[in-house]
Formats: sequence, C-alpha cells, structure tokens
Amino acid sequence: MADLIARPVDGPVTEHGEGPVWDADRQELLWVDLLAGRVHRALAGGGTLQSGGVVDVGGTVGAVLPARGGGWVLAADDGFAHLSADGSVRRLLDLSTEELGRTRMNDAACDPAGRLLAGTMAFDASPGSGNFYRVDPDGTVTRLLTGLTVSNGIASSPDGTVLYLVDSGPATIWAFDYDVDSGTLGSRRPLVVAEPGAGGPDGLCTDDEGCLWVAMWGGGQVRRYAPTGELLTAVDLPVSQPTSCCFAGADGRLLVISTSPLGLPERVRRQEPLAGRLFVADVGVTGPAATPYDGPLAGWTERPGTPLDMSRTDERGPAR
Repeated sequence: MADLIARPVDGPVTEHGEGPVWDADRQELLWVDLLAGRVHRALAGGGTLQSGGVVDVGGTVGAVLPARGGGWVLAADDGFAHLSADGSVRRLLDLSTEELGRTRMNDAACDPAGRLLAGTMAFDASPGSGNFYRVDPDGTVTRLLTGLTVSNGIASSPDGTVLYLVDSGPATIWAFDYDVDSGTLGSRRPLVVAEPGAGGPDGLCTDDEGCLWVAMWGGGQVRRYAPTGELLTAVDLPVSQPTSCCFAGADGRLLVISTSPLGLPERVRRQEPLAGRLFVADVGVTGPAATPYDGPLAGWTERPGTPLDMSRTDERGPAR
C-alpha cells in the first residue's frame, strides 16, 4: 500500500474546518468553519486553490451544498437554511426532533436524485443522540434513522444503489442498500470498523471508480477503501485531525481535505501549526462534483415516520 502526501493550501485557518464540496456550476469550492458559523469559498486552478471570500452566517454550520434553485442549502443549528449569493441567510426549517443548544446539524450530502440527506449529533457527542434525515424534492423532511452518536460523512456509489454513512461514535462506516427512485434505505452492513490507533472515520466522498476516501479524525490520514471495505491506500497529513474531503477542479482530479485543531492540547497545537488549513493531493483518480439539492427553497415541512433505531445492533431490516 503506497501512501500519498498532501500539501497545505494558503488561505484561512479555521477553528473547525469541515465539509468541502465542489460546486460545478460555479466552478468553486465551498467549506465551513463549523462552530464559528462561517462559509468559505475558493476557486481551483493549477492544482491549488485561491481564496474567494467568507460569509459569516452565525450559529453552527455543519454543511453547505449547492441548490439547483440558486444559492446554497445549509445544514445549520437545529435544521436547515438557505444562503443566497448576496450573503443573506433565511431559515428553511427548524426540526422538531432536535433541540437547539443540545443537538446540532453535522454533515450533509445529496443523493443522485437531488434529495438532501443530513445527520445530527449532540454537542457533547452523547451516544444515541444523533438522527438522520431525508429532504425530498417536494420539501418534505423525513427522519430515517435514530440512535446514531455522531452522524457524519455521507456518499453514494456511482450507480446510486449503495448509500454510505459514517457514525463516528462507534468508528463505523455503514453501507445501506438504497433505492434512488424512492429514497428508501434497505438492509445495512458495517463496511469498515476502524482499528485501534487508526483514528475514527469522519467525512468521506467517493471517486469515479466507486472507492471511498475517508478522513480519519485523530489518525492523520485520508484513507481509500474499496467498496468491499479493503484498505487500498492512504494520504498522509502533517496534522492529526482531517475532517472531510472532496474532489475538486474542472477535471475532478484534485482531492481537497479539510482539517481542524479543535480540542488539541496546546502542546500538540504547537506541533501542528497547519491544523485548520485545507490540504490538496493529486491521488491519480477523479471524483464527481457535489450533486445539487433539487427541491424548493421555501415551504419545507416535517413528515412523521417510523425511523430505524441504529442503536439496536441486532436489527438489520429496512428503514421505513
């Protein structure tokens, strides 16, 4: 297994950088400073990034994703918001099943049909406090899963039949059978359970070959796994807490990695002066841009459902 090396990018140093995504329509990268409530933008070219500004939206922002109807959708605070191109922010929905100040939105992504998928966690990472939601193209929001600890990275296989979801609490990447026509989760299996000392899986993305690239929080690597769960290669970083990654640039060849200094002791912070910066690496494969949310930007409502409880490890049936 040949390891790859990432290089830092000149630009802002975040308090808790997260969730880089490539917006193909605007040809720009977006990522968030989660606890600071900021959305960053950058242009890609020549194998690197050029800062394109920052929007201070307040609160906490777990994820930013392009919206087909214009601007961007945010997984923010205890629900969702819309960020316009002029920098204005408008709430779309506060979730009744979340508690502002106790739980917050974390990672998000869109499935191949443009549905928004997003998860939550408690501020103190209490086991079982996280949920997982689907926003349909008509603006209805359904809770699909409960009993997660830190609902984290979300990605789809190239054909859309498998949905990957990280729960960082038990350091597990779950693989769900997925019906992209209905947005229904089917049977699930633990694809990867991180070994001791490797760090925990955080954000992730898939490449055009169907493999997963996973940021290993505390492990100082982004790992590439086969769809079968086999470890193929890794990108080494000079910081211990990578948080997520995506493929960026017009040709989709640049792997962009976000990092964080959150919670590091002062001694370790001095040893990791680049923590909180973005890193890039040419990993020899390409990956897709972020799928935009393809639904309305007003009138969102919650739909009652019967979510699957992920804390019941003996249950492997479909989410209803």
